[in-house]
Amino acid sequence: MLAPVRAQTALANLEREIAAPGAGLDRLRLVAPPFVPEVRLHLAEDAILWWARMEAAAGRSLPPPYWASVWAGGQALARYLLDHPELAAGRRVLDLATGSGLVAIAAALAGAARVAANDVDPYAVAAVTVNARANRVVVAATGDDLLDDTVSVDLLLAGDVLYDAALAERVLPFLRRAAARGAEVLVGDPDRGHLPPDRLEVVASYPVPTTEPSVDSPVRRVQVLRPC
Repeated sequence: MLAPVRAQTALANLEREIAAPGAGLDRLRLVAPPFVPEVRLHLAEDAILWWARMEAAAGRSLPPPYWASVWAGGQALARYLLDHPELAAGRRVLDLATGSGLVAIAAALAGAARVAANDVDPYAVAAVTVNARANRVVVAATGDDLLDDTVSVDLLLAGDVLYDAALAERVLPFLRRAAARGAEVLVGDPDRGHLPPDRLEVVASYPVPTTEPSVDSPVRRVQVLRPC
């Protein structure tokens, strides 16, 4: 079992990593995602090596650093927001399972009135904080598990959140509840096999460069969808 990591500890660790001199595959770098060059993120050149080094330094297991890579579904969703800023402008936005915060930052750049980025990993919450700072936007990062709750927002964003069946069983009802309360819901998904048939309509499709670990293709076809 993973020992809990406090959000402030995770933030202090990431800030120390960012400030540390040196370079290498196991370091964090401030880079622009290939499909969303308007945004800069602190990402690992090799997230697996970074994870191994941080676990060795901590002397215990740490959660997988999904936030240290930029995922195809999030890139597509962020691209769609920046190309259609009217979707976020002046609205209350929630980015679910935010990871690096890419989609939340895109919403803020598109003119959202208020942006919240949610992830249960305290390192992801910390990553949102440092990445929002790097892009000079305001994003409120939260670490609560929201999936059994009902939220009240204008726009709910979910990039690459349907990556396994168990998670999809919790996420999809959450998205439906938000839509029933009047939220516009947008999902970015590279078709990992857990999309519900006939319940989502495609609003955009992109060939997205892949940068996440262990991919078998340099480009993935990613759809942006909404409930129908």
